[in-house]
Amino acid sequence: MVRNTVQRLPQVVDVTFVAPVEPPPPPSTPKTVEVALKAPTMVMPQIPQLPIVIENTITVPPAPPKSVESAPVVASAPAAPAPAAAPPAPSTPRLVSGVEYIRAPQPVYPSIARRMGETGVVTLRVLVSEKGTPEQATVQQSSGSQTLDEAGRQAAMRSLFKPYMEDGKPVAVYVLVPINFRLS
Repeated sequence: MVRNTVQRLPQVVDVTFVAPVEPPPPPSTPKTVEVALKAPTMVMPQIPQLPIVIENTITVPPAPPKSVESAPVVASAPAAPAPAAAPPAPSTPRLVSGVEYIRAPQPVYPSIARRMGETGVVTLRVLVSEKGTPEQATVQQSSGSQTLDEAGRQAAMRSLFKPYMEDGKPVAVYVLVPINFRLS
C-alpha cells in the first residue's frame, strides 16, 4: 500500500504588540483668578504743540534805501585823517542785465493752464547771490495768470547763474528774467 505522506508546513502566526493604555490624567483643579472690579486708568502723555509757520511763496521786494538828510555842517577843529584803505559799506544789491546762466530756467507748463489755454510772459525780479544761486524771485510783471506766474517763479528758483563780478569780486545782484509760456 502506498502511503500518502503529506508534509505539513508550519503555520504562520501574526503577532501584534499593543502598548498598554495609559489611564487618563486626574482632572486638574481650576485656577482661581481675581476679577477686576474697575479697569485700570490710562494716563495719556501730553503731546507738545509745535508752532506751525506758513511761509508765503510770494516774496516782497526789499524796500528801497531811505535817503538820509544831511545835517548842516558845523565848522570844527580839523579831524584826524581817515584811514587810506577804508572798505566801502555794503550796499543793497543793484539791478543788472549782464548775468549769464549756468543752468537756464526750465519752466514746467502747468496742466491746468494748458487745459485752459493760458499763455503769457511773466517777468521776474531774481536776487542772485554771490555764489550764483537764486535767493528770491518776485513777479515784476505778471503774465495775467497766477498759475503761470508761480510756475515761472519756481523755474527761476531752480536755475543757476554765473556769479556777477564787480572789481574782481562776486557780488549779489538783481536780474530781470522773462519767461514765455505759449502753447504750440
